[in-house]
Amino acid sequence: QVQLVESGGGLVQAGASLRLTCAASGRTFFFRLLKMGWFRQAPGKEREFAAAIGWSGDSTNYADSVKGRFAISRDNAKNTVYLQMNSLKPEDTAVYYCAAAGPGADFEYWGQGTQVTVSS
Repeated sequence: QVQLVESGGGLVQAGASLRLTCAASGRTFFFRLLKMGWFRQAPGKEREFAAAIGWSGDSTNYADSVKGRFAISRDNAKNTVYLQMNSLKPEDTAVYYCAAAGPGADFEYWGQGTQVTVSS
């Protein structure tokens, strides 16, 4: 099992930046094999994909809505993944979830989420 804990959310004004952190515990020897992702869920909406990063950090992909503004990165030595969010918009307001997927698997491990609120 892998446990994920997000932090770094908060209330900011439009145009500001935030960095979210996701720390993994449990089977951390497994962490460097995991694909990691960030998802978000706005009030009244379905959870949606935001960004993902491969096990080595060389492969990343982003939702069109965040491309060019958000950057995902990881530090396998610290069992941590980050989401740098720049030029935040009110429509980025959501609960942000960290997720992990084992080799060849779907995202199966989830954190509890951290709230990001962007005011206009």
